[in-house]
Amino acid sequence: MSEIQIDKIGLLVGLEIHQQLATGGKLFCKCKPVESDEYSINFTRKLRITSSELGEFDPSALFEKSKEKTISYFGNLESSCLVEQDDEPPHDLDPIAKETVLIISSALKSNIFNEIYVMRKLVIDGSNTSGFQRTMLVSSGGILEVNGKKIGVQSICLEEDAAKLLKDTGDTREYSLDRLGIPLIEIALDPVAGTPEEIKNIALTLGRMLRATKRVGRGLGSIRQDVNVSIEGGGAVIEVKGVQKLDQLEKVIEYEAKRQHGLKIIAEKLRTMKTEKIEKVHDVKDVSDIFRNCKSKIIQKSLVEGSTMKAMRVKGFAGMFGWEPYPGIRLGKQLGELVRFFGLGGLFHSDELPNYGIEESEIKEVRNILDASPNDAFIILAGSERKLDTVIESLIKRIEDAKNGIPAETRAATITGETVFLRPRPGSSRMYPETDIPPIIVNNIEIEEAKNKIPKSWEENLLALQKQYELNQQLSAQVFDSEYLDLFETICKDKRVSPNFVASILCGTITNLERRGMDSGLLKTTDILQAFSLVIEGKIAKESLEMIFESLMSAKSKTISDAIKSNSLDTIEDTKLHQILDELVKSNLKIIEEQGLRSMGPLMGLAMKTLRGKVDGQKLNQLLEDKIKIKIDKK
Repeated sequence: MSEIQIDKIGLLVGLEIHQQLATGGKLFCKCKPVESDEYSINFTRKLRITSSELGEFDPSALFEKSKEKTISYFGNLESSCLVEQDDEPPHDLDPIAKETVLIISSALKSNIFNEIYVMRKLVIDGSNTSGFQRTMLVSSGGILEVNGKKIGVQSICLEEDAAKLLKDTGDTREYSLDRLGIPLIEIALDPVAGTPEEIKNIALTLGRMLRATKRVGRGLGSIRQDVNVSIEGGGAVIEVKGVQKLDQLEKVIEYEAKRQHGLKIIAEKLRTMKTEKIEKVHDVKDVSDIFRNCKSKIIQKSLVEGSTMKAMRVKGFAGMFGWEPYPGIRLGKQLGELVRFFGLGGLFHSDELPNYGIEESEIKEVRNILDASPNDAFIILAGSERKLDTVIESLIKRIEDAKNGIPAETRAATITGETVFLRPRPGSSRMYPETDIPPIIVNNIEIEEAKNKIPKSWEENLLALQKQYELNQQLSAQVFDSEYLDLFETICKDKRVSPNFVASILCGTITNLERRGMDSGLLKTTDILQAFSLVIEGKIAKESLEMIFESLMSAKSKTISDAIKSNSLDTIEDTKLHQILDELVKSNLKIIEEQGLRSMGPLMGLAMKTLRGKVDGQKLNQLLEDKIKIKIDKK
């Protein structure tokens, strides 16, 4: 098919912005949100689901329980206490967090409630030690103005941030407690029709308003967007979680629109075909013996590990698992995502075989044992008997859902801007009252004080930034919109460093390294501060910063000192520098005689090969020019 026309599919997008508040503490205790790689606390738990007051089980909780994960938690005494470990009741609500959420609600003209009730939101992926997240509805309604257009605000909540995922492998999941309990504001906007770029501008405007308060966190992970995406006639709203950057947001919306429309087209085609519902008793067979001598390394590894191989017949589905309404959008890919989230490596389906070491003779044997006709498709899975039973039940439901269109589910955003299956959508039984915290009263005086503290607009903040640091408008906007504003202001307290230089490194150099595929998450705030401090003290050259940050962001070095050593970036003494430049001029006298001062270009290039990152570029340029002039004058 041709490329999707997003404006023709009835795309609706609702944004939920989750922003950490910079209170210096946590929501229900006095611990400091300090990240560390050293952990003095470690404990392990298995979470179990419970029913709601109405006796119902939440579907997303049932799904997580089926994975049977063991959860391991790591923490240190500086950033976590018994509250984070769920061994002590929550303390009083942080007053700074309360004041901040009232200010933001007032700025968005949202209706603040005089009584706020803390609720428990069921979370059974292990990211909360208690099995729930404390959240409270602070206000409802409101308006966000974006380029003259009014976007409705649905609700504003104050809640705890979740623990930070460290590792998720096999049957074990590991979390760090340093982030758990940090105050988080959740702002849900009305669904709007528009292009991915227009949705991105809405998120940008809201993010700018939050940053203008100077009360919110900065840095990767401090703001996350969840996106609710639907299309006309799709029948379901898909929630995509964990979008951390605006460029990623645009790509996620584009991909999800294409994926949903593709699944709608697949459903329409399936409804014209003669398909039958899968019957587990008749359509699922053990095929382990067929693959004992299979050449597939994946299958042999599974069998050696004691896995069972099962095949499932899907009547009338021939060709439908591999069919692509749009490039990369296949039903087989959706099923593979589902299987992987149960801890299995994936699946094989008949539309992609023979391949991966599976031969035609083995395919015939599978078809024979399944009694599959040419119009039937089949799926092959490997895993433990117990896990396969759960996975096959989920696959049967997902294949049946494919006939109806787009199943309601929660998906996760990937770095590349695609989305992958995370879990089913939660139900109404997910939320219930918090019994350890009394209602929180908001009086009219607090509301009036919050209105008086509504921050200056983004434009006003930008002008102040331009004036204070003598930056141009473009660079000011880049600094303000980046995650580095606080860091920029901290570095620029030292008057010996140029704000323009600091801004270009933070918003230019680091961004360019990210675009080359390097991980800014490996570059800590302390690393950046240390590097600029060394530049200010004259211990390293300004030009060395890019090489140092590149070394850290590519994981070639772990510390600033390692990066300096590995790149030989120690500054050169003036005596040695003069000696190197004198030798360079002497060996290139002919070029100087022929070109005069125009020889600066080629000689500077030669000098930089040896001295890049070791000497300040301006200083090097001046010294070389002086030496060339001396030679020209002598002649």
